[in-house]
Amino acid sequence: MWKRVALGLFLLLGGTIAAKTALFAPSSVATASDISLAPIPDFDLNSAAAHLGQAIKFQTVSHQLATDNDPSQWTALQSWMQTAFPAAHAAMEREVLANGTLIYRWLGEDTSLPAIILMAHQDVVPVTPGTEKDWKHPPFEGRIADGAVWGRGAVDDKGSLITLFEAADALARSGFRPRRTLYLVSGHDEEVGGTGAKEAAALFAKRGIKALFTIDEGSVVITDAPVIDQPAILIGVAEKGYGTLRVVAKAPGGHSSMPPAEIGSVRLAEAIIAIHKRQFLREVHPPVTGMIETLADRKGGLVRMAAANQWLFGSAIRNQIAKSPAGAAMLHTTIAPTMLEGSPKENVLPQTATALINYRIAPWQRSKDVMAAAKQAVGTMPVSLSWVSPPREPSPVSSTTSLGWKLVRAAAESEAKGAVVSPFLVVGGTDSRSFSGVSQDVYRFAPAQLSSHETTMIHGTNEHMTIENLGRMVRFYARLIATAAG
Repeated sequence: MWKRVALGLFLLLGGTIAAKTALFAPSSVATASDISLAPIPDFDLNSAAAHLGQAIKFQTVSHQLATDNDPSQWTALQSWMQTAFPAAHAAMEREVLANGTLIYRWLGEDTSLPAIILMAHQDVVPVTPGTEKDWKHPPFEGRIADGAVWGRGAVDDKGSLITLFEAADALARSGFRPRRTLYLVSGHDEEVGGTGAKEAAALFAKRGIKALFTIDEGSVVITDAPVIDQPAILIGVAEKGYGTLRVVAKAPGGHSSMPPAEIGSVRLAEAIIAIHKRQFLREVHPPVTGMIETLADRKGGLVRMAAANQWLFGSAIRNQIAKSPAGAAMLHTTIAPTMLEGSPKENVLPQTATALINYRIAPWQRSKDVMAAAKQAVGTMPVSLSWVSPPREPSPVSSTTSLGWKLVRAAAESEAKGAVVSPFLVVGGTDSRSFSGVSQDVYRFAPAQLSSHETTMIHGTNEHMTIENLGRMVRFYARLIATAAG
């Protein structure tokens, strides 16, 4: 009897799995079949490479302390851009905010239509001291070699900035006149918080400007995408929030030769460990759901079956994604202790020991959840918890069925034919988050094709943009502008 019951349950389970697999369809992600791409004008790829090389030479480095920055580098870059792209500057109105952020407006013939906003920032991160010798070519020389342009910012984000203007300049020279108003926004300090973009967005809101969509950096075409190990166009539809928690432990201090039972640095260490041990659960929510389902549908077979039956295989899917730090980061709010401060001298006990813990907040949580979890973790420990500055909440999740999505998708597919298109959660931060209030949708994508390994050069050593990717980016922006604004 029990064998018959077990067999029946097995058949029922198998039938349920089979039925769900047969009926499985990814979360709603619209195709771009109804979008007719506009033709693009000719442009000089060698000139584009030279321009990117020149832009890299301007050391618009955003240091953690603003006093370490050299404002003259931003001024020089902006002046050079006017010379390098004369047609674009003749076609657009240019506005420089007091902080150095740039706003360009290319007025459309029908001002009743919502605008489009394209973004790329001017600043770059520093080169880690002592690593200059590890670069194949000097990081601020902008050398063209081995089929690429080398230097800090070649990808993040002067590659986007220069190709945006190459596209605009080529369109202007061709006589293009937009029907829909186009804005190009270039923040000056994205790498240290994006106050410039925030100010620009506030100005847009004050002027009543509404946008169909905004597009910025944040994702690319990954040539060895997870699950499928094939090229995938990963369009960022949301980004995680950001907050840094300050943990402070007070103690009497004194001489290290006579340590008391309670030492501030030990109290602090215990609190850090307690907070870090209380990891947030790994979960699958939009937009990660859409990415898993889309990639699994392309992969087929057992992977598709697992995605169709997450009620049974959800744990296995999460474990598979979490094998890499980047994959794991998409599944939960991350906790990263980053900075410590204690005694000013090796033989002095600290009276105040401080730690900073950086959180990247998943879209399904808020900063209040983070603070509540940290407080619960430390319990009655003698430490205080506070935010270093007001946390930035996760961005809204943009549509994958809207006109904006279709326009971005169509232009992306034209440069990566046959690649699967998937929504994506950006685990870092971009300037575009500030434009959620003025834009119907915000997308984070550039069409450079990079392997997972190649993405490590961003903010790292030997950052470079291949000439092939440079061409893809100019064509992408030109098609997107001509189609969306034309």
